[in-house]
Amino acid sequence: MGAALGIAVEVGEVLLSLALGIGLAAAVGLRVFIPLLVVALAAYFGKIPLAPALSWLATLPAIVMLAIAATVEVAGYYIPGVDNVLDTIAAPLALVAGTFVVAAPLWDLPPLLKWSAAILAGGGAAGLTHGVTSLLRAKSTVATGGLGNPVVATTELGGSLGLSLLALAAPLLALLLVALLLFAIWRLVRRLTGARKPVST
Repeated sequence: MGAALGIAVEVGEVLLSLALGIGLAAAVGLRVFIPLLVVALAAYFGKIPLAPALSWLATLPAIVMLAIAATVEVAGYYIPGVDNVLDTIAAPLALVAGTFVVAAPLWDLPPLLKWSAAILAGGGAAGLTHGVTSLLRAKSTVATGGLGNPVVATTELGGSLGLSLLALAAPLLALLLVALLLFAIWRLVRRLTGARKPVST
């Protein structure tokens, strides 16, 4: 009975860590460096554990570096033309960072299982959210000549920061929110790419 309870607790902790990582990965798709900075600060203040190999993330130099990178990234998305270039540059970075933030809290899993879950869940969540927001920005650029892009940028910034903090405070709620977001994305993609019904004659 005690062994079964211990296994159940361990499984629950892994699921919470995975939910935390997926929430952060989805936030990475909106802004690459904001969630990484949140993770670094949380680890620095002892709110989340990190693997020994990732302990450098909880150091002041790493936090300063990420803070600078986050500031530059946020500012760049408010400059017309630069925002679309950043979308292209950020695409591979989001995949890597999304994988990283899922792997970071799963420090006690076997490496193969940890990195498989991180690549599939983290890279997938980050890639989807980044792809959708990039598409929205491209459509905004065409429709408004770029004038509407700051609204998109502000929404992304708020979403990234809010989702990152929610993932730390309530991982399961963040996971539910990500699931709803992915469902909405799926519906949108189906609507945009769905084949038209043949017209009966």
